[in-house]
Amino acid sequence: MAATPYKQLEQEWQRLHAFSGALSLLRWDAAVMMPRGSADVRGEQLAAIETEQHALLTSPRVARLLERAQAGAGELDSWQHANLREMLRQRDHAIATPVPLISRLARATSVAEVSWAAASEKQDFNIFAPHLEEVLQLVRDKAALLGQALNLAPYDALMDGYTPGIRGAEIDTVFRALSRRLPTLIREAIERQAAAPALPVAGKFTTARQRALITEVMKAFGFPFDRGRLDESDHPFTEGGAGDVRVTTKLDQGDPFKGLLAALHETGHALYDLGVPREWRTQPVGKERGIALEESQSLLIEMIICRSRPFLQYLRPLLEKHFAISGPEWEPGNLYRLLTQVRRGAIRVDADELTYPMHVVLRYGIEKDLMDGKLAVRDLPEAWNHRMQDRLEVKPANAAEGCLQDVHWAHGAFGYFPSYGIGAVIAAQLYESLRAATPDLDARIEHGDFTAVRNWLVEHVHAEGARLPPQELVRHATGKPLTAAASLRYLEARYLEEAR
Repeated sequence: MAATPYKQLEQEWQRLHAFSGALSLLRWDAAVMMPRGSADVRGEQLAAIETEQHALLTSPRVARLLERAQAGAGELDSWQHANLREMLRQRDHAIATPVPLISRLARATSVAEVSWAAASEKQDFNIFAPHLEEVLQLVRDKAALLGQALNLAPYDALMDGYTPGIRGAEIDTVFRALSRRLPTLIREAIERQAAAPALPVAGKFTTARQRALITEVMKAFGFPFDRGRLDESDHPFTEGGAGDVRVTTKLDQGDPFKGLLAALHETGHALYDLGVPREWRTQPVGKERGIALEESQSLLIEMIICRSRPFLQYLRPLLEKHFAISGPEWEPGNLYRLLTQVRRGAIRVDADELTYPMHVVLRYGIEKDLMDGKLAVRDLPEAWNHRMQDRLEVKPANAAEGCLQDVHWAHGAFGYFPSYGIGAVIAAQLYESLRAATPDLDARIEHGDFTAVRNWLVEHVHAEGARLPPQELVRHATGKPLTAAASLRYLEARYLEEAR
């Protein structure tokens, strides 16, 4: 008996899943192991695979199967309905973007990433500027085509590729609420912390010992090292999927927490990938429901749980085990003050959770202005420095601390940055519900038992895959609409109400 049109589509998407896995490993290799001089070759490889993906998605065969599957949709169950919807969505995105543009963008971003790395190392924006201009123009072309096809504003169309369903108007509402409260809250927190400053920690923490600590904590959270690995890169990231997930971090021998927390951030991404139902994993409904939800999982673990008092009670003996440390500066109370310290800094990835949203708001405004042509690439460093001073009262020392600190625009990832801010908001909203559902959560965490955290997230987020829009998933998990209110309650409780 011949397979139904829908089942034939599942087979086609299994092929797309395999292509995506190959792309993911090529990107991982480019960041971890590939010689910089190989960028042109890697760009050709990426372009070839992305072209094959596009050809499959836009083929007449897939079009016919989608039409027939829609006609027989009454025979599908609920997850298959959602899967068919996601297939149609991916096809519509692909049709809107012609093959030549995809190939040009793949090549341009591959070269731009290498030029970005060189510009960052030499603190010279001019090295990167012409490559960013090329990428920006190609992204504008893509946004215009997507917007026309999806009946969205160009920038909303780009965001839809990262966090489907969330639009600029919703982001503006959330970011306005954060921008109204956070500047005052930042100032109040800094004043309070100045009255009881944290003792600094010092020493040389070797790479081998840091990796051993990080591995032990990742295992406690449930990261499967038989199907994943930990490496180092200039910019921490997660690639791969449930069967082969790659996590990277950036280690600093003078700071044992930077690499640990970055790795735990990425572990949040990895656990999301691993928590999707097994039978969905090769299908579009078996992917995460957008970058904002991905970030919510990472920030919930890294920022909320792993900087909490209970977690630091758990971590303290592990620090002694791996680093042979002692003294009052290593006591959990001091570590809590140290890891929740609020500082106005230039670097987003080093920012605390109070100043972090302001970094995202800055990027959101700048990239919209770049897309709209209100800001020229050549004027980017000056605009960046001015807005950083305005929002965080910080002036970057050089371009590497300013507009060159993120690789996202080199990748063509315009519309991505808002997801970080929305992700932090979702994380706090989920955490509020997780605490309500788990009265002994603090005690569990203090004893290194993260099963309640993991199980709740699997049930309410991971197991849904891409079945629900982000707003509906949040409402389903928390009983409330997506709003900045829970985030502000959480931040005020941690930084103003808790005894320090």
